[in-house]
Amino acid sequence: MAVSVLVAATAPAAATTPDPLAPYRSQEVSWGTCPFKQRSQPHPVQCARITVPRDWAAPSAGTDLQVAISRAAATGSRQGAILVNPGGPGGRGTSLAGALAGLEPTVNEHYDVIGMDPRGTGQEGGTDEGYVCRVPLGRLPADDDLDARDRSAESIALHQRTPRVLAEACQSDALAPFITTWQTAHDMDLIRSLLGDGKLNYLGFSYGTWLGAKYASLFPEHAGRMVLDSSVNFEGRLQAAFEAFPKIDQRQFDRVYAPWLARRFPDQLGKTAGEVKAKWEKLRAFFKTKGIPPDDFDSVFVGNGSTRQWMTGALILTKGAAALDAAAATPPPAALRSDLDRASRAVFGRPADRLTADDVAADPPEPDYADVPGTRLAVACGDQPTRTASWYKLLSDLQGPAYPLFGWAYGLSEACGFWSDPPRQELPTLSAAAAKNILVVQGEFDPQTGYEQAEAAARAAGIPMISVADSPFHGQYAVSGNSCVDDLVNGFFLGGKRPAATICPGVPLPGEHQVYPVPGPAGEPSQAASPAPRDAHSSVRERLQDDISAVNRGR
Repeated sequence: MAVSVLVAATAPAAATTPDPLAPYRSQEVSWGTCPFKQRSQPHPVQCARITVPRDWAAPSAGTDLQVAISRAAATGSRQGAILVNPGGPGGRGTSLAGALAGLEPTVNEHYDVIGMDPRGTGQEGGTDEGYVCRVPLGRLPADDDLDARDRSAESIALHQRTPRVLAEACQSDALAPFITTWQTAHDMDLIRSLLGDGKLNYLGFSYGTWLGAKYASLFPEHAGRMVLDSSVNFEGRLQAAFEAFPKIDQRQFDRVYAPWLARRFPDQLGKTAGEVKAKWEKLRAFFKTKGIPPDDFDSVFVGNGSTRQWMTGALILTKGAAALDAAAATPPPAALRSDLDRASRAVFGRPADRLTADDVAADPPEPDYADVPGTRLAVACGDQPTRTASWYKLLSDLQGPAYPLFGWAYGLSEACGFWSDPPRQELPTLSAAAAKNILVVQGEFDPQTGYEQAEAAARAAGIPMISVADSPFHGQYAVSGNSCVDDLVNGFFLGGKRPAATICPGVPLPGEHQVYPVPGPAGEPSQAASPAPRDAHSSVRERLQDDISAVNRGR
């Protein structure tokens, strides 16, 4: 016995295995000047870059990555941090932090608002472009007259060439397998740790709802209060959110946008929704003669989730109508002139009163495929197993007749049908413990994340949902000027009890002073509608909602 004791006492201690994550967790965050322009900020936002492993599953393998973050520091007694994400996948969020802090100062009083440019997106305003897919343009179709309604074999083959080339270009980069929600969620938890917080609070829009829910699923012990605004079905398939675009776009166009056009532009476009849709078809054919491919014309009205996008569509239609019939060249409603002019200057580079159909045709909105940000495809196609190209072609056949606005084109344009790499990690669903601190917010006629998807996720996870009746826009909290939504969310973030399921009234559409109720899945609001505020923050809200909608329009 004595010998064994002696051996134990004199034997060298077992070597301690070094923690491969220690260098990441112990790094110092050096806050400094942000590379992007700060507008309408109550106080300067600081920025930093942190180091993350390329692969959290094997931290010692591969070259480290850099993730940009920003901070609008709490102006009063700090209770923690709220990380914000605009969606995408692939939306940069460092400038979002300051904008939201300025719009919701009562929340910023007690919370640092933290922005993040997720892995793969580079740095907003900086020289780092991130993960970019170099697309060989010579392999793309040269046909400038693409129309997904043409169901010939030649047309279908031409349509499918672009998503195939995109998928192959993105997957040729060795970084692709490491640009996923699973990896980004781990980056988020590192940010929480470096901030010195035990819990991470969160606000995510669109795809950001998926990211936030998956963070809470992977790190339930660290998930604080979370608001998921304009939500996908985070308990199901992420790709299903994109597959629903044809249905929800058509619904918004038929029930909300066309009637609004009829009310605002009756002399130019028609006095009823039916007349507007008939004029839309005539203008689709007209602009084809001007060199705008029908697919590109259709795309203007897809993901039509912000005031600027609504104005862009209205400009194209009314200028086209004036070219077809001089009698339709009547002045726009006075209440919309400033909105139309801002959109015209931003999109076409000239005032609205000088814009013509020829100007639209000379500079049409169209995608640029030379260098494509890869994060959207890597995440959307790499998070979960994908469908095949033949499956998406069948989806096009089925959706086209029912949802002609985008149903014919979507199934032929989805690059995930050509994505060959299987996912490396499985994403769990929410636990009951994590779900208890989550709130979902959803607009009834959102054209980018369907109401039914948000409702299905909330129901499956046992989460209450704030529905916004009659709202056709993407992004509700802080950016829509809806006091019902803002009061409920602010109360939740500031320590109040999580709100019960509520149906808030929408706010009037652009150029209008009342809400025109439309039958839909949300039901009737429990209170009367109030006008959207026109105040010093109005332009900030509009710009921010347009940014959120724009980053989530990619399919």
